[in-house]
Amino acid sequence: MRLLVTGHKGYIGTVMVPMLLQAGYDVVGLDSDLYRWCTFGEDGIVDIPELSMDIRDVQLTDLYGFDAIIHLAGLSNDPLGDLHPHLTYDINFKASVRLATLAKQAGVRRFLFSSSCSNYGAAGNEMLTENATFCPVTHYARSKVLVEHHVAKLADENFCPTFLRNATAYGVSPRLRFDLVLNNLVSWACTTGRVFLKSDGTAWRPIVHIEDISRAFIAVLDAPVDLVFNQAFNVGINTENYRVRDIARIVKETVPNCEIEFASSASPDKRNYRVDCSKVKNRLAQFNPHWNAAKGAASVYKAIQKYGLALDDFEGPRYKRVAHIKYLLETGLLDYELRWTKVAEPAVV
Repeated sequence: MRLLVTGHKGYIGTVMVPMLLQAGYDVVGLDSDLYRWCTFGEDGIVDIPELSMDIRDVQLTDLYGFDAIIHLAGLSNDPLGDLHPHLTYDINFKASVRLATLAKQAGVRRFLFSSSCSNYGAAGNEMLTENATFCPVTHYARSKVLVEHHVAKLADENFCPTFLRNATAYGVSPRLRFDLVLNNLVSWACTTGRVFLKSDGTAWRPIVHIEDISRAFIAVLDAPVDLVFNQAFNVGINTENYRVRDIARIVKETVPNCEIEFASSASPDKRNYRVDCSKVKNRLAQFNPHWNAAKGAASVYKAIQKYGLALDDFEGPRYKRVAHIKYLLETGLLDYELRWTKVAEPAVV
């Protein structure tokens, strides 16, 4: 099977691609490489054939010859989505629907969309199946909801979309993000001795390791079409629903000599949801997740110990997505449509 993976140089993509190659897939990437100067530790990014372009610029001819598309690319996380909301809708929503439409025209039979459990948003304490009502509270989540709604309408006997609603990701990657809850709390603990919570920690959040996200995508690719046709899957593990304050306790038990601290402005987070991931486990027998929060926190801690990390790194423009994009805008490397303006020397961030 010949695959196109959009966003192959991002946080999830740089972990997923080697797993796809190991599973025997023929993989081509597509990425504008916004985070080319944000590599953490050794450069473990696998060299594969790629289309170096913005997802908004894809043409029909770019998609001929692919059996499936894994669509990861987009402006990822809520603060970045809020930075320029119109771009969140242009890139995450309009460009994604356009990509799926062109894929169908080009004869691509499968389209795997990286959606999000943040679609459920302000949902409360009930366990939510894939049939739960959406209640998104951010531009990022709303864009994901819109893509699912519009791409589902493209489904027919020749085009099989599948929507993987990932829980909040964590784990070590060559393009590591420190703005995700578990990664972020470990980073605070390592650099300051504080497991620092900016909310009151009462909100529920399902979490999942990026390797297990990748395993879910591979399981969908390997599944018969009738099992995944126009289906949504919550990607995670039922036991990996935590209140944020409980993730903080796990981090405290992992990183020596640290204490939990709440910001003076800490208040409840509107994003509050628990998800039932029974469907992905029961329907896709090949999906076999390996990780839990404690093991993941230990892995992130070990990586930080190995490669080092300063507070300015993960709170500044190197590893914080919204800060990095602001830096590229301020230095003129990106225009206000988030397109590269020139070929630049490596940035100092």
